[in-house]
Amino acid sequence: MNQLIQNLMGMGGMTDQVIATDFLISAKAGVRNYAVAITETGTPELKATLREQLNAAIATHEKITNYMIARGFYHPHNLSEQLQVDLTITDTALKLAQK
Repeated sequence: MNQLIQNLMGMGGMTDQVIATDFLISAKAGVRNYAVAITETGTPELKATLREQLNAAIATHEKITNYMIARGFYHPHNLSEQLQVDLTITDTALKLAQK
């Protein structure tokens, strides 16, 4: 997104973080949905196909997680750092709501 538009929206440089977070949440949902589908299917062929898709979804989740960790958007092993990131995001969202 254009930096001027980001600044006008009050988001600054957070757009990549917002997109990555949304993508990570979607990837987690995909993993969960494939796991449920595997337990519900009756044919071995379909089960094998769903397992392949599950493995691809897990790999995608890992890539997104690594991207977010590398850029400081996500701190899964440090609760206090993650809390600060979450508080900053919350503060930005509240400021956007007031505009």
